[in-house]
Amino acid sequence: MTETKKFGFKLITTDGMARRGEINTPHGVVHTPAFMPVGTQATVKAMFTDHVRETGADVVLGNTYHLMLRPTAERVDRLGGLHKFMNWPHTILTDSGGFQVMSLAQLRKLDEDGVRFQSHIDGSKHHLTPERSVEIQGLLGSDIQMQLDECIKLPSPREEVQRAMELSLRWAERSRTQFDKMRGPGKGQGLYGIVQGGDVPELRIRSAEELAKLPMEGYSVGGLAVGEPQEVMLKMLDITTPVMPVDKPRYLMGVGTPDDLLESVKRGIDQFDCVMPTRAGRHGLAYTRFGKVNLKNARHQDDPRPLDEESACPATSTYSRAYLHHLFRAGEALSGMLLTWNNIAYYQTLMQGMRDAIEESRFEEFYAKTKEDWARGDIAAL
Repeated sequence: MTETKKFGFKLITTDGMARRGEINTPHGVVHTPAFMPVGTQATVKAMFTDHVRETGADVVLGNTYHLMLRPTAERVDRLGGLHKFMNWPHTILTDSGGFQVMSLAQLRKLDEDGVRFQSHIDGSKHHLTPERSVEIQGLLGSDIQMQLDECIKLPSPREEVQRAMELSLRWAERSRTQFDKMRGPGKGQGLYGIVQGGDVPELRIRSAEELAKLPMEGYSVGGLAVGEPQEVMLKMLDITTPVMPVDKPRYLMGVGTPDDLLESVKRGIDQFDCVMPTRAGRHGLAYTRFGKVNLKNARHQDDPRPLDEESACPATSTYSRAYLHHLFRAGEALSGMLLTWNNIAYYQTLMQGMRDAIEESRFEEFYAKTKEDWARGDIAAL
């Protein structure tokens, strides 16, 4: 691994709106567009870190809310930082914890200063402010850090969307001030701002334009994939990405399905994260280039074929569908491990395919072919 102490983004080429780039971080290069496996509690569920790396992942995501509660950011710091703690010497992005506070915590009270809440684990009381969120992420030592924002569910009344968007902008300024105070010379970490505005186009544009005035290392699109239809999400991307800085990475938070990734790259997004491939794997669902395969289905119990014999992933090409079906039916932990491995590998293969296509100026061809394969599928294989 080659380390760098300077955070930066290099836009290598474009094909339409689709972008091929590289993010330089203190723990290596992230090749974009990139899918980041979610390691909420310092682990990508059901996977060894070396297997995650072997799938092609350059970066994983950790969560401020969960890690501040257990084992605590201070303990992780004393133990050498998150990279050492979880045995992942590559790039780590941490989200701010705001989404989990809103969705998991008990007895929340939000005001201008921040949010007070009770832990969903033991009921202990906490106060998360923009400054404290950045402080926690600094203690964890993540390479890419996120501002604290307020993420609301859609649909919501316009006045509520506007209130949350404006609060998030003020919190972005406070997050930046704290980040600059803590970062010090030579650390090379980056802070991303988060565009909010729900499903209201003019609020999305205003949020993106105001955030661009802050000297962030990257900019993300938040508050989507929270219950709205895909067409609403894509409409918001259509109006948001054109006003986001061209020379900084763009991150769509919490997204999504393989089709979401393909559509969003087409609209100029560089980074993604989602629990979907790991969660699906633990529930018996495999993603493949033919489409989704439900290993819970009894039709697989006598099928000796692997999920995809052409895949470079051992979980995909080595184990029979009958065996994977048996493991799931028997409640064996290995079922979730193998299917998660398959799913993360498929997501990384899809991203590599998009990167190659953009570099070779054939993204539209790749887009159309991938859509066609998913639509047609391989009935015999599924």
